[in-house]
Amino acid sequence: MNIYPAVDIKGGKCVRLAQGDFAKETVYLENPVDAAKMWESQGAKWIHVVDLDGAKSGVPGNFDVICDIRKAVSANIQVGGGIRNISTVKDYLCLGINRVIFGSSAIADLTLIRETIDKFGTDKVAVGIDVRHNQVAIEGWTKSSGVTLETALRQLRDIGVETMIYTDISRDGMMKGPNFSGIEKVLSFGDFSVIASGGIASLKDLEQLALYEQKGLEGAIIGKALYSGALNLEVILKLFNTHVDGSSENG
Repeated sequence: MNIYPAVDIKGGKCVRLAQGDFAKETVYLENPVDAAKMWESQGAKWIHVVDLDGAKSGVPGNFDVICDIRKAVSANIQVGGGIRNISTVKDYLCLGINRVIFGSSAIADLTLIRETIDKFGTDKVAVGIDVRHNQVAIEGWTKSSGVTLETALRQLRDIGVETMIYTDISRDGMMKGPNFSGIEKVLSFGDFSVIASGGIASLKDLEQLALYEQKGLEGAIIGKALYSGALNLEVILKLFNTHVDGSSENG
């Protein structure tokens, strides 16, 4: 099981939001580059970067900061937030970003995702399904798309998406554990490599998630629990035997 420490960027700073609420922001580090370097120094082979300003506005808001992160670390990086056209996709992939994450555009423009897969390969694409009350949220989690989780999964499966990031917004940043039933629902489709996100707060949570690896769970994104010190990345990576290539003996 891969572990993805999260680096969320807003206004050029490394922050965490509670339940995706832009008014409930905690600044952890003034420079997100320092966060990425810290996680890599503790053994991270993947880093999950989100441009929160881009997610809300629809256009990249922290591209230069993400460029600096790419230059500063050798770890694999996946980036989401404000990726709504093929030009932005190309900019990130040319920068050396390993995988782009589509969010709102996954609902609004399936053609863009299909085009990206056709041009760059499915390994360069992940789709973030951010859910509130079984409805997929869009525009930085500020609005409901009116599309159910099941409908979105069927659409994405049909166009060849393989990597799915599932987040229960109500759990995100709340340290109350992930939505295991929601994760099971996504895994039940059987065709996705799933990354769990939202609410992971303890080793017990991670141990339970690891039980889903045989069903297609590929990894877990951890944010607030790492920044608050509730979880220690070095301990986690040792426990889950994460190798240099990002694979796991558990998987």
